[in-house]
Amino acid sequence: MTIENRVANSLLLLRIGVFIVMLVWTLDKFVQPDHAGLVYENFYGIGGLGAGAFIAIGIAELLLVCAFAAGYGKRFTYGAVLVIHAISTLSSWRQYLAPFEHLLFFAAWPMLAACIVLYYLRDLDTRWTLDGVKHG
Repeated sequence: MTIENRVANSLLLLRIGVFIVMLVWTLDKFVQPDHAGLVYENFYGIGGLGAGAFIAIGIAELLLVCAFAAGYGKRFTYGAVLVIHAISTLSSWRQYLAPFEHLLFFAAWPMLAACIVLYYLRDLDTRWTLDGVKHG
């Protein structure tokens, strides 16, 4: 197997892994809008949003994560996923102060690294993408 194939396969696996997490976070807004409201209030300082707001946010996120999974518009979609996840990771800073009480929050860091790698190497991510070709 060539190095190009190994890189493409590796980036595909990263993209699928990040997509799975982002999809579940997105679906949470539809399935449990009250939980999403608590997350927004506790971690982002945004309170008072109703179920309708979370449905709208969820629809926008769903479109984004599906385009991301399909490797479409990589500069925008990979960048947006990176920014969203970076905000989520950094907004959880209090949990990192008590690591053994909030151990699962640390899983955000390798996923953030995966998002950075995907953005940085987006032109090499050609396996099963709508963009599908290397650019520049």
